[in-house]
Amino acid sequence: MTLARSFFSCLFLAGLTFCTLISCEVAPHQPPVPDAPLADYAVVLPENDVTFEMVGIPGGTFLMGSPSSEGGRSANEGPQREVTISAFWIGKHEVTWDEYDLWSTSPNDVDGVTRPTPAYTDMTFGMGREGYPAICMTQHAATTYCDWLSKITGHTYRLPTEAEWEYACRAGTETAYYFGDDTEKLDEHGWHEGNSEEEYHEVGSLKPNSFGLFDMHGNVAEWTMDQHAKYMPGAKTNPLVVPSTLYPRSVRGGGWSDEPKTLRSAARTASHEDWKDQDPQIPKSIWYHTDADFVGFRVVREWKPGETTP
Repeated sequence: MTLARSFFSCLFLAGLTFCTLISCEVAPHQPPVPDAPLADYAVVLPENDVTFEMVGIPGGTFLMGSPSSEGGRSANEGPQREVTISAFWIGKHEVTWDEYDLWSTSPNDVDGVTRPTPAYTDMTFGMGREGYPAICMTQHAATTYCDWLSKITGHTYRLPTEAEWEYACRAGTETAYYFGDDTEKLDEHGWHEGNSEEEYHEVGSLKPNSFGLFDMHGNVAEWTMDQHAKYMPGAKTNPLVVPSTLYPRSVRGGGWSDEPKTLRSAARTASHEDWKDQDPQIPKSIWYHTDADFVGFRVVREWKPGETTP
């Protein structure tokens, strides 16, 4: 059973999540690191001109979490542990409204089950749409988008695990940010409360990390697959904490309204029910976090044996 399939076995009813799996550390089925690097590639979605790019990430081992000496550190970032990650592809950018709207606002099959019900307001909140990151979706909405993307492309897309996300963000570094520890350089790499002018920005506007990934620090925080839970010590391979409750789930990277410490590679944010405070629906929507205008996501594609090219 793949990561995507086990995660999507959850049933959503009246805004609550009931999972067929318990919350635990599990190792996905992914095979060892391939001999050859994965090629980057671009996808043009069928019947339109919307394109997204995927970056091949080589497998490897890294220290997940932050040391106790790191400035701005929270207790939920430790203890540090050695984690081995298999190769995968990850989105070069955060998913944009251009991509997301193809699914979420399509006039076809809007049934409230496989696609969202209509939003109660403009979920960009006037910050921009074309070329800007999609926001305000629940983790359920993000994973259902991945289901749709998998169906139309013929490849399995999903959210990254927390471990995959941090591994991709760090790109081989062990510092607070992928560019080092000096927050004076943050403005060159990430949108945060000090430079964003209180809004998100077009994806890819600042410098990428050494893997070629943009906006891993800031712009919008990004959903992962995991339940937000305490780290367990010891080495792990492709770890995932399978969600068993609706809250909290793990969000990474920090966003345009966050202070610099929240943008660090190891920083973790826990979702909360107050992200739906302004939702006028009864019961609250399973699709929208009306108060999370700082949360978006990027997608991952799993590597399978024999695959070295798209």
